Amino acid sequence: MSLADLRKEIDAIDDILVQAFADRMDLVAQVAEEKKKISKPVLDAGRERDKLADIASKLPPELEQYGYTLWNMLFEISRSYQRSLNQEPSSLRVEIEKAMEATPPLFPPAAAVACQGTEGAYAQQACEKVFQHPQIMYFGSFDSVFSAVENGFCQYGVLPLENSTAGSVTQIYDLMRQHQFKIVRATRLKIDHNLLAKKGTNLEDVREVFSHPQAISQSSAFLEKLRAKGVVVTPCENTALAAQRVAESDRTDVAAISSYHCMELYGLDRLAADIQDQGNNYTRFIVISKNLEIYPGADKTSLMMVAPHRPGSLYQILARFYTLGLNLIKLESRPLPNRDFEFMFYFDLETSVYSDEYIRMIDDLDSICDDFQYLGSYSEVI
Repeated sequence: MSLADLRKEIDAIDDILVQAFADRMDLVAQVAEEKKKISKPVLDAGRERDKLADIASKLPPELEQYGYTLWNMLFEISRSYQRSLNQEPSSLRVEIEKAMEATPPLFPPAAAVACQGTEGAYAQQACEKVFQHPQIMYFGSFDSVFSAVENGFCQYGVLPLENSTAGSVTQIYDLMRQHQFKIVRATRLKIDHNLLAKKGTNLEDVREVFSHPQAISQSSAFLEKLRAKGVVVTPCENTALAAQRVAESDRTDVAAISSYHCMELYGLDRLAADIQDQGNNYTRFIVISKNLEIYPGADKTSLMMVAPHRPGSLYQILARFYTLGLNLIKLESRPLPNRDFEFMFYFDLETSVYSDEYIRMIDDLDSICDDFQYLGSYSEVI
């Protein structure tokens, strides 16, 4: 048979499959109605297991795994359809709907905001990008920012979540899980690193450079040349503190990797500009709150999930997102403390909070994972 003939036969079989799928889903709807009458849960794990074994036994050995994947997806679709027909709003959905009603229509222009670092930190710049008139309080650690919001000293906290070149700030994920806070806004800040020193200092005079470990990592190529000349690179809490330390130091042979803003703030000279390895260097900051706030226009949702410790569990979660047509824009794993080889998965999804797909996802979360934490739905300020 020619390729055209083979494709024609496949098209004919596909027509049969389409009708068979429609007929099967009609029966699935009837099953959902019967289960509702007798208060039977949607998932019948024993029946699904027996069905998969029976289907595998009817297929040639080389097609068993493909058949298992196909029918497993079909069962997933069937369960999702049943839940959409019988679903009572989940407790999370009720909480989200209440939050949407209670949240003001406009993001607050002014608030007490906690940032890690000191005056001139990138977190300050991110904060001022999100809020028009923030009252900023500075803290020495990320943990202290969470504590400030938790104890009511500040209404919000601004924290770096990920960098386009250095990756995620994993400590923030762990603290989000620990404190059960919510993300209410996000923004991206372009990061341009500069080598700053006291006025009158030349590049050849520098013997020690201070900065945050991420800034050091992002400027590795530039620093490698300085290290070859015997320059010592010393990590410190953040880039703004590095600039402050240089400005207040009695030494004239020290420099800091910091921002242009810090150069003006602390009266320093710029010995070298844009020293980061990549010009397209952005850090994504999140705004956290103790309360769930969902502002109009929210189109991103962040979740943490613990997948069942069995083969294919992550695939089933991803398959549900795919089935609902949700755009997954980030997936990252974090090991769970005191649980060997088990992981918490972090997801960023792109979907409007007003869409049917969003509501169905929220209602289905309990059924697709062992444990989950809803981190919030929000928009990102560009």
